[in-house]
Amino acid sequence: MRCHTCGDETSPSDNECQRCNTPHGQPAVTPGVPTYSVRGIGLAASIAVGAAAVLYVVVALFPLVGAVLARRAADRHDPDVLLGAVLVEMAFTLPFLLAYVTAAVLVIIWTWRARKNLDAFPGALPHLGAGWAIAGWLVPFANFVVPCRVVANIARDSLWKRFTPDLVLVWWVAWLGFSLGERFVSRRDDQAYARLPEQPVSDADFEEYVDFYQGVLGWHLVPLIACLVAAVSLIVLVRRISTAQQGRIALGAPAWPAHPGVPLGYGYPAQPVIAPSPQVATDPTGTSPKVPPGSGGTIGA
Repeated sequence: MRCHTCGDETSPSDNECQRCNTPHGQPAVTPGVPTYSVRGIGLAASIAVGAAAVLYVVVALFPLVGAVLARRAADRHDPDVLLGAVLVEMAFTLPFLLAYVTAAVLVIIWTWRARKNLDAFPGALPHLGAGWAIAGWLVPFANFVVPCRVVANIARDSLWKRFTPDLVLVWWVAWLGFSLGERFVSRRDDQAYARLPEQPVSDADFEEYVDFYQGVLGWHLVPLIACLVAAVSLIVLVRRISTAQQGRIALGAPAWPAHPGVPLGYGYPAQPVIAPSPQVATDPTGTSPKVPPGSGGTIGA
């Protein structure tokens, strides 16, 4: 007997498939339980996450540009160049924030759909409700743990893993490192920038701006590396889980278009039921119908 989900041979002594945990005799997808496509939203989320990561690289490396502009301002004794550096930094930051919010929304939608699909997969054991796929990101303090648990559950039940894949832990540790590190670095930058002279006049005043941009670059490298690791690992996870779930949902699709009187099999063809013709009367006694005399048809008329 083969498993309806993964196709492996199963043993009668086991209650479920040892590879994908589908109970014996159960289809790949429970009939009547809705499923959601994750391929399109997963692709969109992956693109948005990648775009946000690339834009953050530009933001994190802006101190290189700021140092050049600060040096130019010192050479010219022109404070307007320093103001231009602030405007350029804002021009770099705004696209990143837009991509970041877009990626966050798409990832949350994808997570919710992937979690809802587990309800239709026999053998899946989700520990948290689908609502936590959304609320887990929004509830303070819970957002340090809950999203990781939800994605770990999705990964285990979608990729047929007994334990949480290591890539989930890599993604979550890197994400926490980026999220907390970026906040710490931004606050540190704001405090250091507030101590700079508002109206630089002397060479020493302009040199403070040069030293500021050169000093903050090293601090930005920590969240930058964490951001790249988190983005790459999340994209790989989304693509793998989406492919696995779409493949399983396809197994639960009807084998052919629905017709009246034909029961649908989920993943496996069912034998069509041929209904008797309504033009032929059936004799319950099993005898042939009697033909009245003289009714030989048009030939013998």
